[in-house]
Amino acid sequence: MQFKGTVHRYGRDIDTDVIIPARYLNTSDPAELAKHCLEDLDTEFVNNVQPGDIIVADENFGCGSSREHAPIAIKAAGVDVVIAKSFARIFYRNAINTGLAIMECPEAVEAIRNGDVVSVDADSGVIVDETTGATFTAQPFPPFLMEIINAGGLVPRWQKKLGK
Repeated sequence: MQFKGTVHRYGRDIDTDVIIPARYLNTSDPAELAKHCLEDLDTEFVNNVQPGDIIVADENFGCGSSREHAPIAIKAAGVDVVIAKSFARIFYRNAINTGLAIMECPEAVEAIRNGDVVSVDADSGVIVDETTGATFTAQPFPPFLMEIINAGGLVPRWQKKLGK
């Protein structure tokens, strides 16, 4: 799976309450959640994000409350992949379950800047900062996790397998 987009860069400890504020958890509609993604951190994110864009963040991305709304909001806003130094474990699993690709690569996070154009090969783990030419390698997902992400999440994967 290949991704390429413009980077939206954030710091450490971006929690799920910042990704999608609790006041919007009365809906599970992805389009509605996308309208409010990261609004308390970056009021211009929803106006600036384009389909295929990439979030790059420091340590502990997705910490805080366990809610599937957070990766759903990110994905519905148009972000294809999140690259971080580390992820909160529950966010990591929720991202995979909802089909949002995420990659841990501290070296890439250190080098990539806001506005850079980055390409990601999720199958090999290769991340290229197209703006600077720098190349990084993250641990690629095992095939069964890539199957879930490629299907758009755990539920669509099982629906496909069951022929629904």
